[in-house]
Order: sequence, then C-alpha cells, then structure tokens
Amino acid sequence: MITLYYWPTPNGHKAAIALEEMGLPYRVEPVNILRSEQFEPAFLALNPNHKVPTIVDEDGPGGEPIALFESGAILEYLADKTGQFLPPSGAARYEVLTWLYFQVASMGPMLGQCGHFMGYAPEDVPYARERYHRETRRLYGVLEQRLAGREFLCGDFTIADMATYPWMMPKIRELHRMDIDEWPNIKRWEAACAARPATARGTAVLADVMKIGNPDKDAFRSLFEQD
Repeated sequence: MITLYYWPTPNGHKAAIALEEMGLPYRVEPVNILRSEQFEPAFLALNPNHKVPTIVDEDGPGGEPIALFESGAILEYLADKTGQFLPPSGAARYEVLTWLYFQVASMGPMLGQCGHFMGYAPEDVPYARERYHRETRRLYGVLEQRLAGREFLCGDFTIADMATYPWMMPKIRELHRMDIDEWPNIKRWEAACAARPATARGTAVLADVMKIGNPDKDAFRSLFEQD
C-alpha cells in the first residue's frame, strides 16, 4: 500500500494521476496547505521541504518502506516500480526524462510564478507580472512546437505528460491569461490527456475540498507568506 500525502494542486495531481494510471493501490492522507498542515512535525519528518505531494511506499526497494518527495522523483520511482510509462533504458528513456525535467525545472516554476503574480499577489508588481507572463508564453511556445505531429510529448503517453498536464488544465490555465486557441497543438493534447479515464480520476481526488482556479485568495496569501 502506498500512502499519498496530498492536496489538490497541480503538483499533487501528478502523483494521483500516476497512481491511477499505473493501477497501484493507495490511500490518501490529506495535507491541507491552507491550514499549514504541511508544517506539522509528523509531515516534516517525511518531507523537510514541507510540500505536497509526498508518498510513503511500504513495499519499497528490498521490501523496505521508502518516503519520497518532489513530484518528478515520485513519477520516476513509480514508473520504474511498475515498468510503465517510462522506457527501461536507451534513448527513449532519456527523451521522456528530458521532458519530465523540462516540466519540473521550467514549466512548473515559471507558470507558478505567473499564476501568483497574475492572480494572487497582494499588490500589483508590473515588472514581475510582465516578466513571468512573457516567460510563460515562451514555454507555451516550446510545448506547442514539441507537440506538432505528436499525440503526446514523447509519442506515447508517459510520465512527462502526467507531469505537464495538471499545469495546463483549464482552471489552472486561466491564471496564465492565455487563449488556448492560440495553441492548437496544446489544445488537442490537453483534450487527449483529459479523455483518459485514469487521468480524470487522478485529477478528481479531493476535488470537492478546493475549486482550483477559484480558491480563497486570503488563504493563499497567508500560504505564500509562510516562512
């Protein structure tokens, strides 16, 4: 059994999608980041960076429990554990990892900052808003070009798509102030991801507790000000 420490955020969705797509048994342990539950000692013992998602696999390598944080590491671990959605070796494996790391190193941080300054910042900071919106547009362009002639990022559906799709879902994309019709390849790919039943189940986990794209902005401002 895998325990998923989770809140319905884009990064949280990545792990839930992977668990659903891979057919792994798991239970959800909610970590309400709007109530600072990520700073509780029991959670910090698992993840000193106090972020979701975090997983604990009771049947880790050698049959020993393992705790993992950072969404990219979780996806890679689960793919290797099950032999799914990541080629085991060769150039194809590194192609998937390249696009996985592109998401966790570039798209996630930049789109997150764009959403923050466009939607949640307590004061208007024109330089930051323009900088991150411009970088988000550039990254959309990279993704749009990559998806030309491909159904998914690496041909078949992989953990790279699982990582990227939650940041491009409509309710999240609204924060980026992007017109999806400008990006036909992304629009087609997003619809293909959304149509996968397991992916839809992954993004529905705890969906009732927070409406992504229309959250309590005061609660989010409190979250952003945490030390």
